[in-house]
Amino acid sequence: MDLKVTPWTRDDEPTEEHLRETLEQQEATIFRWSNQPEDVYPGHTHGYHKIVLVLKGSIKFDFPVRHKTLNLNTGDRLELPAGIRHSAVVGPEGVTCLEAHVY
Repeated sequence: MDLKVTPWTRDDEPTEEHLRETLEQQEATIFRWSNQPEDVYPGHTHGYHKIVLVLKGSIKFDFPVRHKTLNLNTGDRLELPAGIRHSAVVGPEGVTCLEAHVY
């Protein structure tokens, strides 16, 4: 599986119910989390495939080994395969996300 971002392209605002339904199709445990503006996640990896859906706000992910930066906003989806080193910085309005772990 490869690193993938799917931006929200619909005209309407995403709802938590709609985004949660898309994760439930993955048959994974779903977590909801929030962070304050400018919070930082230092570089790390995961031993599982991670899917993140932004409910509101924004977060920037950096992938130093891949020389890539991805900015996620409301409704955007990130698929992050296991073992990819990344860090993240929360945007100026904070962020609330749904997250699923696929083993």
